[in-house]
Amino acid sequence: MKKILPILLAGAAVLAVSCNNTTKQSNSDAQAQEEGAARKSAIVYFNLDRILEEYDMANDLRSVAETKVQSIQQEVNRRGSRLERDMKDFQEKLDKGLLIRSVAEQQGQKLQQRQAEFQQYAAQKQQEIAEEQQVLMNQIADAVHSFLESYNEEKGYALILTTQGALLPAPVACGDKSLDITDDILTGLNAAYVKEKGKGENK
Repeated sequence: MKKILPILLAGAAVLAVSCNNTTKQSNSDAQAQEEGAARKSAIVYFNLDRILEEYDMANDLRSVAETKVQSIQQEVNRRGSRLERDMKDFQEKLDKGLLIRSVAEQQGQKLQQRQAEFQQYAAQKQQEIAEEQQVLMNQIADAVHSFLESYNEEKGYALILTTQGALLPAPVACGDKSLDITDDILTGLNAAYVKEKGKGENK
């Protein structure tokens, strides 16, 4: 009996070591699989402010839009200045008594009509500027969204968030920097834009 006991204890020790090693290996495999799944299905984010500032397409579209807006504003200012000058001249003539009553009334009515037309024109142009800016944002958003769909087919992220703001970004106020894919997205966006732009120039 005394001889059998040490043999049983030794056998139990070998079995315990064997089971422990197997458990460690299983845990290691599970952890590796879990880490792989986490990378594949991670929740990541990008900074929209940087996309708007550093995306070449956004800068090109913004440059075109700013030229249009500047042209519109110059025309509005030109018409406004001319109307203001005419109204000032009219008031000076009234103050100096250089106009008879009937002529003054007639010119005054014309100036009032011109003022109403100018206000309507300025409001219309302001609406055009707002529409121009909205179209610009829609074009950028559509290009970014299309790229992200294709991009995520390869990456397989569970969720891609967009964050905005410098003081306290929202919705991602703070996060693991390795989950910030802004640089990767900018590289892909600009490369795709250069390629698309090259196709257009070769047509």
